[in-house]
Amino acid sequence: MKPKYSLLKNSSYAISGLMIAIKNESSFRLELIFGLFIVTAIVLLDLSVTHKLILFVTALLVLVVELLNSAVESVVDLVTKEIHPLAKNAKDLGSAAVMVAILLHIICWVVVLATTIA
Repeated sequence: MKPKYSLLKNSSYAISGLMIAIKNESSFRLELIFGLFIVTAIVLLDLSVTHKLILFVTALLVLVVELLNSAVESVVDLVTKEIHPLAKNAKDLGSAAVMVAILLHIICWVVVLATTIA
């Protein structure tokens, strides 16, 4: 039988996951710190609401992808401690996803700033 849904209980799982990431994942901590500066810049810069939203969403996307990458790495580590080609692929693919998200965010900054200055 499926357990009854509880917003409070499910929210506590999400908060627990964030605390685990902050405590154990140095990449997430670093991206979170950069994110604080980035969000401050987004708020302070004289940009359109659309541009601010694009930059804010892509900044959050980096954190979301990093959390998913950390989840993949945890599962891989649970399954095997050996250096296996498929385990390496899974971890490398997760890292590539983070890199693509960061590149997307940088591209958005370049485009937003270029269109704002022009």
